[in-house]
Amino acid sequence: MEKKEIYYWSPSLVNIATNQAVIRSAYGISKYGKKFNAHIINFFGEFQKYEEDIIKKNINLINFFNKKIYNLFPRHGYLKSRISFILIYILSFFPLLNLLKKNKPEYLVIHLITSLPLTLLVLFEFKTKFILRISGLPKLGILRRILWKISLNKIHTITCPTESTKKYIISLNLVEKNKIYVLPDPIIDISNISKLKKIEPEIYKNQNFIFAAGRLTKQKNISLMIDAFQKITAENKNLYLLIAGEGEDKNFLKKKVKKLKLEDKIIFLGFSKNIFQYMFKSVCFLSTSLWEDPGFVLIEAGFCRSTVISSNCENGPKEILMNGKSGYLFESNNLESLVSTLKMFFEDKKNNKNIYEKKIKLLNYIKRFTIFRHSLTFNKILLPYKKQS
Repeated sequence: MEKKEIYYWSPSLVNIATNQAVIRSAYGISKYGKKFNAHIINFFGEFQKYEEDIIKKNINLINFFNKKIYNLFPRHGYLKSRISFILIYILSFFPLLNLLKKNKPEYLVIHLITSLPLTLLVLFEFKTKFILRISGLPKLGILRRILWKISLNKIHTITCPTESTKKYIISLNLVEKNKIYVLPDPIIDISNISKLKKIEPEIYKNQNFIFAAGRLTKQKNISLMIDAFQKITAENKNLYLLIAGEGEDKNFLKKKVKKLKLEDKIIFLGFSKNIFQYMFKSVCFLSTSLWEDPGFVLIEAGFCRSTVISSNCENGPKEILMNGKSGYLFESNNLESLVSTLKMFFEDKKNNKNIYEKKIKLLNYIKRFTIFRHSLTFNKILLPYKKQS
């Protein structure tokens, strides 16, 4: 059987989890599906840092512009990032159009800056089947709602990371139900994480610490986490809070920690290539996000056998933590609820109650997020059994 060509479109300005998810998906669908040749469109060098890994995985990298252009785009701050998105849209309009017209891949999977491929889908006819990958709970402003309304009637497939998001997309009544599927992200690379999590952390390896990871932005709501930690330190004097990640709120958060005189207790690790070693050694993993879908770090923490405590924000955490059966949930953006939940966790830990059962339930649930399971599910979506030869 001749292999089908599948292209991935996911231009990004910063190092985010979606980049790795795209690489894993392309790798898995070509390795385990065995009916596809995978290609990643490298618009302006955003995938260049992963080039060695991409080559090892036999994925083709399609370069649009010289990689040096990557550093020219403004990216930090809301206004600057929006300017860059507009520039990407304009600069890549004809290159993407010409690529699809010339090469005619079987599928184009669109992850980020989806407005450009959807605009092309409205304006032109393609032999390529467009797949809209929902990454995170979409916020439908006026312009996006209009674009979705006129473009989704031509979309081939929409994939969602969770059942909750699928139900939300269906509720919009913008596309036929039979085009919408749940496709768990390829978050877990079993061999890689299993190796990395066993490396001893360079700092605080013999200390009790809560661990958190993610971009230091409004979404992650780290300020609430700091407030809650301050309130529980009196009862947990030998406890630390380690936070991995970078972002525009870093200076503000550091100033807050200094003001609260917690510099010796709350440690900002910055960007870390190996967060799994901290997850594995942590007392618990804590997420205070205002929204997540599905919540990559929650799933990675669960695989590292960490107890997960998360806000019950839309859309992923409630589903992943099975409404509290496989972890601890607190009311989103509610300090009192978070403090109460942390105290409940430490009480359970002291009495050796519920912790082990929650970890096992979470571990069983997140098996669907391995590269292998993602690839099998995606293959079935793309090539339903009745259509396979």
